[in-house]
Parts: sequence; structure tokens; C-alpha cells
Amino acid sequence: MIDFLVFPGLLFSSVCGMLASFIDRKLTARIQWRKGPPLLQPLYDLVKLFGKETIIPAHASRALFLLLPLISVSAVALVAILNGVIIKSSVAPFNGDLFVAIYLMVVPAVCLILAAGVSGNPLAIVGASREIKLALAYELPFILALLVAVIKARGEIVIAGIMNYQAYTSPFVSSLSGALAFLAAIICLEAKLGFVPFDAAEAEQEIIAGVLVEYSGLPLAMLKLSRMMMLFVYPMFLIKLFWNNAGGNVIGDVAASALKYLAVLLILVLIRNTNPRLRIDQAVKFFWTYMSGITLAAVILAFIGI
Repeated sequence: MIDFLVFPGLLFSSVCGMLASFIDRKLTARIQWRKGPPLLQPLYDLVKLFGKETIIPAHASRALFLLLPLISVSAVALVAILNGVIIKSSVAPFNGDLFVAIYLMVVPAVCLILAAGVSGNPLAIVGASREIKLALAYELPFILALLVAVIKARGEIVIAGIMNYQAYTSPFVSSLSGALAFLAAIICLEAKLGFVPFDAAEAEQEIIAGVLVEYSGLPLAMLKLSRMMMLFVYPMFLIKLFWNNAGGNVIGDVAASALKYLAVLLILVLIRNTNPRLRIDQAVKFFWTYMSGITLAAVILAFIGI
């Protein structure tokens, strides 16, 4: 229970997620020649939403409408536990925990889709339709990219085992197949986070807030907190699978992981601020052709040992 509520679960990933959100917003502001928000702005935003009234649509399922944001946050916290985030969790690894992590990483998108559906708002339904298509598009190349890590670790499907394999050999990103898979997974992560150019499901200029249009107060705060946590937990998940080189020094490993995370976060922010929004058909074509082709090539290269 402590692992889930404190470290490396809910509390730890929430604090790190809010810090990551601040860095994201600050970098975005500097790219746009603005000053940007203060350090605690993400916390201020959540506290403000906590104090707002929660309005439930008249025709919505009250239980599902309130429960889905909680499920989304819980799923991300569980991924943080499985990943161990920066240092290993006290929770013992189990065979196939990588598959469980992949499943849990899909849950926030499913929660958004269901939340939009139960709200009954036409704009939310449009957003849910786009989210479904986007999820079907990016999950294939994302899973293929993770398959590269499994192949290079000689069939290891335990997250800790993949991390240890790199510690005794070299990070997977140092190889061609690993680098291709890692970069493709980062682009897929951009879509999972709902960042531009893959934010069609929440396109503010088109459908207001899409899947979130009917949410307010505490449920909206939980959904935003879930997104902040994802911004920290998911990149760390990829770093541990593809760029882990633990040397036994805890302080050194934490510092190295932090620097690697900042590098990945910088890539995500730069992609977000240098590309226009894609139409949903363009996004689906992009993932099913280019990204799937790149990751499939990475799988083949991993099989032949390149």
C-alpha cells in the first residue's frame, strides 16, 4: 500500500509529474518568447480545480462519470510501481510484468473514451471517436518498439530483467535497432500524452476540449493530474527499457536517469511546439505507415543482431 500511495506510486509520481508539467510549460513559453508560469503553477491549477463545483451532466452515468478519472490516475500510479521509476521499487518483479505495464498504459486513453461517451455531449463524442482512432493507430508501432527491447534482451519479459541485461552489456539505444525503436516510441508517447501534433481528440479550436468538455471540479483535476503523471512515468518507462546503464551507485544512477529524462522531455516539448496539429486521418496514416514501418524494420534488425 505504501508503494502505491507514496513511493514510487501516487504521491511521488504526482509531485514529479507536476514538476515535469512546469518544465514543459516553461520551455514552451521560452520557445514562444514568453516568461512562463511560476514553479508551483501546476499545483495551483489543481488546487483551484479541487475547489470548483463538480457538475454532472443530466443524462450521464453518475458512477462512471466520477469513477473513470480515479481509474486513470490509479493506472498510471501502478505503472510507476511496476517501473520502479528512478530506482527499483520494493515490490518484487514478476514474470510478464512488461505486458501488465503495456496494458495499464492503455487504460488512461480508454478512460477518456468512456468518460466522453457517458457524458453524452456531442463534442465529447467527436473527441472520443478521434481518441479511439488515434489509440488504434499508435499502439501498433508502440508495441513493436517495445518488442525490440524484448528481442535484444533475449526474450526477457520482466522489466527489471531488461534493465539488468543492459547494465551488464550496453544500453539498447547504442545499437541501430534500439535507437530506431526508442525514437519511434517517443513519437508514439507524444500521441499517448495528447500533445500536438496528435491532440485532435481535445482540439480546443475545433471541439473546445473534446473528451474533457463536460468535466469540471475534482474529476477534471484528476484527469489533468493523470496526464501530468504520465508525462513523468511514461518517458521513464522508455528510458529504463532502452537507455538503462545502472552501475550500482544509487546517487549516480538517479542523476543519470534525471538527465536522460530531461533530454526525452526536451524532445517531446520541441515536437509539440514545432508542428501543426494533424487531422485524425493524417495521424492514423502516419502511425500505420511510417511509424509501423520504422518499428518493423527495427524488429527485423534486432532479430539479425544489428
